Amino acid sequence: MTATIPNSLSRPIEGGNMRIVALEDDLSQAQLIQKVLAEEGFATDIFYEGSKLIYTLRKEAYDLFILDWEVPGMSGFEVLQWIRSNLGFGVPVIFVTSRTLEEDVITGLQAGADDYLVKPFRPAELIARIRSLLRRVYPERPVSETFTIGPLVIDPARQIITRNGVPAELTKMEFELASLLLSSLGRLVSKSELSHRIWGRDISPQSRTVDTHLSRVRIKLGLRPELGFKLSTVYGLGYRLQTTGDMENGDDGEASGEERGNTDPDWRVSG
Repeated sequence: MTATIPNSLSRPIEGGNMRIVALEDDLSQAQLIQKVLAEEGFATDIFYEGSKLIYTLRKEAYDLFILDWEVPGMSGFEVLQWIRSNLGFGVPVIFVTSRTLEEDVITGLQAGADDYLVKPFRPAELIARIRSLLRRVYPERPVSETFTIGPLVIDPARQIITRNGVPAELTKMEFELASLLLSSLGRLVSKSELSHRIWGRDISPQSRTVDTHLSRVRIKLGLRPELGFKLSTVYGLGYRLQTTGDMENGDDGEASGEERGNTDPDWRVSG
C-alpha cells in the first residue's frame, strides 16, 4: 500500500482549534495547568476523577490529554489504558505526575503515554512539550499540496480526487469531507471537528446530514474493506478512516445494488 499523507489538511496547532483535557485532583495544580494553557490560547477542561473523565469520553473527543497518575478512584494510568484500548494511539497523552521513579516513567511510556513530566513542572516546558506533540500528531503543510493514498490522488488546489486516474464526481462538500478523512488517516475525527470544518456549525445528533454525506463519499471513492479502506464510527465520538492492507489498484467494478441505492447510516459506516 502506498500512502503519502499530507500535513496540509490536518488542523493547525493554534490554541483555539484544540481541545485539551487535564485529569488532576489537586485544585491548585489544576488551576495552574488551566492558567498556563489559557495564556497560550488553549482552552482546557479539568476533571478531578478518572471515572468522570471516562464517562465524558464516551460522548466527547479531545485532541490531547494531560494525566496525573494518582487521582481518586480510577487512576490516571487506568485512564491511559482505557484511552489506548478505545481511542487508539492517534491522540497524544502526557503524564504530569509526582511519581519520579524511573520504573514509573518506563511503565507509563510503555503503556502508551507520549511524554512524562515530573511535578513540580515548569510552565514553559509543559507548553513546549504540548506544542511538540501537537506538531507531530497534527502537522501542517501548504493546503495546496497534492497527496496520494493507494489508488487515490487528492489534489486540494483543484479540489479533485482520482481513483486509478479516474476523477470521482464529488460535490464541493463531499470533496472537503473526503479530504479531511483522508488527511487524518488513522486518527479519530470528532463529530465537533467534522461538523465545524465542513459545515461551519454544530450538526444535531438527530440529523442524518453527516451520515448521508459519508455514505456518498464511501461509495464514490470505494472506501470499502475489500478495496483497502475501513470507515468506522466510534460511538458518540466521531469517525476514523483506516487502511486494511494491500490496496486494489485494478478495476473496482460497478458498485453493488445495495451501495447504489442504500442511504441507511447503519450500513455505511462500520462500527
